[in-house]
This record gives sequence, structure tokens and C-alpha cells, in this order.
Amino acid sequence: MPLPDPFPLYGRAYKRDPYPIYEELRAAGPVHRVRFPSGVDAWLVTGHRAAQQALSDSRLGKNHDLGNDRWRARASIMPEPQHSQLQVHLLHQDPPAHTRMRRLVLDAFAPRRAEELRPRFQELADALLDELPADANGTDLVACFAARFPFQALAEVIGLPQVLAARFRREWGKAVQPVGPEDPGRNAYEALLSGLQGFIADIVAYKRALPQDDLLSRLVAAHGEGELTGEELDSMIFQLLVAGQEPVTNQITTALMALFRHPEALDRLRAGRGDTELLARAVEELLRYDSAFELTTWRFLAEDADLHGTRVPAGDSVIVSLCAANRDPARFPDPDTLDLDRAQGPHLAFGHGIHFCPAASLARVELQVALGTLLDRLPGLRLAVPDEDVEWIPAVLGRGVNELSVAFDRPRPACPRG
Repeated sequence: MPLPDPFPLYGRAYKRDPYPIYEELRAAGPVHRVRFPSGVDAWLVTGHRAAQQALSDSRLGKNHDLGNDRWRARASIMPEPQHSQLQVHLLHQDPPAHTRMRRLVLDAFAPRRAEELRPRFQELADALLDELPADANGTDLVACFAARFPFQALAEVIGLPQVLAARFRREWGKAVQPVGPEDPGRNAYEALLSGLQGFIADIVAYKRALPQDDLLSRLVAAHGEGELTGEELDSMIFQLLVAGQEPVTNQITTALMALFRHPEALDRLRAGRGDTELLARAVEELLRYDSAFELTTWRFLAEDADLHGTRVPAGDSVIVSLCAANRDPARFPDPDTLDLDRAQGPHLAFGHGIHFCPAASLARVELQVALGTLLDRLPGLRLAVPDEDVEWIPAVLGRGVNELSVAFDRPRPACPRG
């Protein structure tokens, strides 16, 4: 039987608002053949129940070695040799390797640890807003805050020393957004990877010479003790640097865009300054409403199998739409409404199953601090350009904006916090 024609998942209109397409696909069934910008065809899982089941399905492996030649020929993945050197991290591992590697990072991202760091995160956020330019109109909030705050917070969590943190280039965070082999930007992407690899090598050398009680030092020590291969060590540091920073940057921007488009919710958060319970609920609803993790990374079946009523060939890529699942009316009544009082069931913004984001608690605290501080200290925060002029990133798997031009009234000084 011939395969159905793939549904295109790309283009400016799609990235600006993918939800009408997800609604159409979800209503037609749980699994759909789709095509990504690189030309690779994949199977997209939509719907909350189907997504949860797929994310817990032990038949679906994450290791890229399971991908077939059709996928490998066009997929937006790293070229060699970087693919073998930087892509054997948690997101691309299956048990038992995944279990062994995940155990090494869990303590650093534990909820209690994130809460302990909240006051320090608040200091970082306030310091960044203290540096905002005097002319508020047209300030790029990504460059001034959203791209800087998550990286500074991450550096605190993993133990990245200031001498190295100061050298990190923001564009290295885009290494998590690979382009296909025929993309005209492929050479630039490879150069980006080369620079990032050199930075990772410097981190390893620094922590080997000056170990401390921090996550990076523990990972370097694990390599020295034979618990990690060299490629696994570099890959885990790569994942920490980019997957631990860029998605939070994007989630700050998606949350702000959602609030700008829903002024009643924005006004309520402003009026509720200091209401930590309201802010925590708002963050959960904003994560559900528009997640920076739009789609999961690739999964593969080792042999032809049925997936929610659809026959999927072995080695074809299977992608789960977290955003489509989080707008499923069968799970969330009136899902296209941003409701800060929603009786919040478990959304899938951080995934589900064994690959549930280990840094979810950290991201929640960062988002609460970031949004709370922005709304507290920047009265009248608003878009400085028409909504339709905001450009959404063309990344295959993620959502966010690279630039967010805003205006605001005279900033408030930081409040004493204790």
C-alpha cells in the first residue's frame, strides 16, 4: 500500500502559529506522515493520550543508529565527526546507557537545589535589568535579558567558572538547531560546531586541573574513573550548555508573546505582584499554552510495527508533538484559551517517561524569577513593533523568537528581597 503524502511542517506562517495545523491533524487521527524543511519525512504523533503512550513506548528508541538510510540522507542532524563526538548524550540514548548517564546529573537539578538557588537567580535577574539602556523604546529583550539570564543561571548550577562563561558565544546555543545536509547554511553550522567543541575541550581541561564540588567537575571525574567515555563526557557538556540554556530563552519569549496577546492575563499578573502562587500557576499554564519544546527529538522503531493504528516502517523517524498534545481538548477543556486559573493537569512541556527533562524544576524556577522580575520592574512592558513583524525562529523542534523589541515605562528599582 502506498504511503500517504506527507504534510509539510515548515514555513513562516506555520512557525508563527502552528496550532491550527495541529488541530486539523489531531482531529484526523493520532499519527500523520509529515515533511520537515530538510526534506526528511517522519511520523508525527498528536493528541495528549497518544503522545503520553508514545513517550513511554519501549519499542521507540532514541539512538540515531536505529535510523534508516532514508532518514539519515536528509535529516537535520550534526555532520561527522561531531555527530559521533557530541550526540551521545541523554536525549539520544536508550537504557541501560541512558540510566547510567542520567544518574550523574539528577542531584544537580533536584527541586530542592533549584529552590536553594532562587535568591541567587533573583540577584542575576535584577542585575541584568539594572543594565538596561536608558532609552526603553525598541529594547531587544532577548539580547538584554532572555538570552543572558538562563545562561548565567545555568553557569551557577553546573559550576562553569566566570573566566569560561565570559567566553561563551550566544550563537553556540544555536548548535541545538541543526540544518539538513543540503541547506545553504550547513558550512556555517559546521563552523559553529567546531568553535563549540573547542570551548568544551577547554572546560574539560579546566575542571581536570582545578576540580571543585560541582556538576562539571563530577562529570570529568566520572570520565577519569571509567564511568563515561570521552565522547559521552563531551556530549553531556554539550547538552548542558545548549539544551540547558536555549530552550529557557525561547520559553521566556513564548511566554511573553502569549501575555502580550492576552492583555487581560498580563494585567492580572501585574496586579498580583508578589503573589507567588499566581505566578507559579501562570508559568504552568504558559508552558502548556505554548511550549518552547514544540516537538520531541527523533525516535525509531527497530522493526516495522503498528503505532496507534498506523503501520510505521523500521528506522523511520517518529516525532511527538508536545504542543499539539498540550492543546488537546480531550485533555484540556477550551485549550486555546490562556487560563491562569486552569485546574492544571500534567502538561507535556517537559516530556514524559524516562526522557522527562531532568532540569524541569530548574526551568520552572528560572521562568518564575524571569517573568516575575520583568513584570515587577518594567511597568507597561509591551511590544514595540506590530505583532505580525515579530519573527519566530525557523527551528525544526523548538519555538521562540530571536529578537523581541519591547517598550516600557520608567523601570522600577530592585526591591530589597530577603
